[in-house]
Amino acid sequence: MAAGAPETTRQRILDAAVEMTTETGWASVTMSRIAERCGVSRQTVYNDIGAKPALAKSLILRELEQFLAVVSAAFDQEDDFLKAIRQATYGVLDRAQDNKLLHAVVSATHGADTELLPYLTSHSEGLLGYAIEIIHEHIERFDHGLSAHQADVAIETIVRVVLSHVMQPTKSPDETADDISWLVSRVLG
Repeated sequence: MAAGAPETTRQRILDAAVEMTTETGWASVTMSRIAERCGVSRQTVYNDIGAKPALAKSLILRELEQFLAVVSAAFDQEDDFLKAIRQATYGVLDRAQDNKLLHAVVSATHGADTELLPYLTSHSEGLLGYAIEIIHEHIERFDHGLSAHQADVAIETIVRVVLSHVMQPTKSPDETADDISWLVSRVLG
């Protein structure tokens, strides 16, 4: 949302759902509770969002768009292909460290509240495809030497590796970004 732009009812509903999920877990999120928190009717929540599965998808898509904005900015600001990949990777991993919704979804795997997790994992084909498409658009301006098929394979692999580190980080964002850009440099020869 642009600075100074009025917040829409939909944005308020999604914000309330994120707050509730991070406070008490996804299982406690109901359309009635969201409506109460937003000061709107339950029917308004259904009209703007739909049922709870649509709410889950909307939350995940909004988060993905925010992550992809970081990726887009990195590719738009860098003239060097490897530096752009490194910066995009770092930006995503750095943002993931402090993302309360992401932490609520991932930490739910240790309890019973795992309803949102499939939107990031087994049901994520659409999200993965969307991320790959956005990144593909950005790398077209670089002279990376990959055929279209090779670029598709490389992008999908990198996205999957970065998502794996988002879900279960093993190093700092800086170290992981260095590792991934090194790996890409080896692929490029």
